[in-house]
Amino acid sequence: MMFWLVCAVMTLAVTAVMVTPLLRPKEMGDDNPDIAIYRAQLAEIDRDLERELLATDEAKRARTEVARRLLAANKAAVAPAGITTPTRWLAAAIVAVVLALGFGTYWTLGAPGYPDLPLQARLAASEEMRANRPSQAALEAAAPAPPPVEVPDDYREAIDQLRVIAPTRPNDLEAWSRLAYHEVELRNYAGAADAQAQVNLIKGEATEIADLQRLLDLLVVAAGGLVSPEAEEVIRQIFDRDEQNTAARYYLGALYNQTDRPDLALRLWRDIIETGDPNNFHIASARSQVSDAAFRAGIEYAVPEARGPSFEQMDAASDMSAEDREAMIGGMVSGLASRLATEGGPAQDWARLIRAYGVLGDQEAARMVWTEAQQVFVSSMRGMEILTNAARDAGVLEE
Repeated sequence: MMFWLVCAVMTLAVTAVMVTPLLRPKEMGDDNPDIAIYRAQLAEIDRDLERELLATDEAKRARTEVARRLLAANKAAVAPAGITTPTRWLAAAIVAVVLALGFGTYWTLGAPGYPDLPLQARLAASEEMRANRPSQAALEAAAPAPPPVEVPDDYREAIDQLRVIAPTRPNDLEAWSRLAYHEVELRNYAGAADAQAQVNLIKGEATEIADLQRLLDLLVVAAGGLVSPEAEEVIRQIFDRDEQNTAARYYLGALYNQTDRPDLALRLWRDIIETGDPNNFHIASARSQVSDAAFRAGIEYAVPEARGPSFEQMDAASDMSAEDREAMIGGMVSGLASRLATEGGPAQDWARLIRAYGVLGDQEAARMVWTEAQQVFVSSMRGMEILTNAARDAGVLEE
C-alpha cells in the first residue's frame, strides 16, 4: 500500500508542475500603450522631486493626476486579439494522460502486488523456502496421479503378489529389483522409488551411481517434478562420488529454481548444457527450463543450438514400396538401435525406433524398446507422452 501511495503522490506532483502554468491567469502586461507613458511620467516626477526641480505640493498634484490617468488606462486595457484563457479541460486531459501512461506502463512491465524484496530479504526467503519445503511423502500425496496404464489382469495380480512377498524378504535383491521395475511399468512411481531405495539398501557399499541416479529420478517424478529433502540427500550422495554428475547437477539446479534462486540454477544448467550431450535426458530437461531461469535471474542467455532428430524419414517411408520401405527402415533400425544402446538419446529417437519396429511388424522388439524407454524417461512427463504415442502407433499399447 505504501508503494502505491508514494507512486500516486509523485505522479500527482509531476502532473501539477506540468498543468500549473495552464491554470495560472494570464498577466495583462502593457497592452495599452498609455500605461507605459503614465508609469514613465510617475518616475519622472519622482526624479524631479529628488532634484528639487518641483515643489512638494506641485509634485503631489502632478502625481495624483497621472495616477488617475494610469488607473483609467488599466481599466481600459484588453487582452491582445487571438489570446484566450487556457481551459481547465486541457489541464484535466493532461492529468488523465499522465496517470494512464504511468500506471498503465507499470501494470504492463512491472509487478503489481509483488512485495518489496531487497536482495538480502530474497535470499533469506529462499533459504526459508528450501528449509521448510514439504517432505517426499507430502509431495507424493499432492502430486497428480499419472495416466492409467492398461495391463492384463494376470500381470497386475502377479505384481500384487510380489508387493506382498517382497517385504517378507528384506534382503532379496532380485525380488526388490523386480518390484522396482514392474512398479514403473504400472506407473506407480512412489512404489518404484520405495523399492529402489530397498535395492540400494541391500547393495550397501556396492550401490553404484546408476542405482542412486535411478532412485533420484523416481523420487522426483513421484513428487510431481519437485525435489524433496529426501531427493536432495540422494543428490549429495551422488556428488560425494562424482561432483560433475549430470543428473545430480540438473536436479540441484531444479531445486534452486523451485526455491527462487534461478541464478544458481542457471549456473548449474548452463554448465551441463554447454559441455554435455544435448541428447541426454537431464540436459534436454535443463535446456527446456533454462531460458525462464535466465529471465527471472535478470540475465540474457541464448540456449546453444542442438541438433535434434527428424521424423522425415519415417514420413517418407509411407510412400515407398513394401520392399524399399523395409530396406530403409531395416537400415535405420540397425543404426538407431545401436546408437541408443551405447550412447542413449532423446525421447524422439526412442519413439522413432518403436515406430520403426511397428512398421516392420516386430511387435516383440517394439514392446521391448517401449519398456526400456519408460525406464529411461520415467521422470519426464513430456518424454513419456512422446513414447506413449509411439507405442500406441506401433500397436504395443492397448487402449
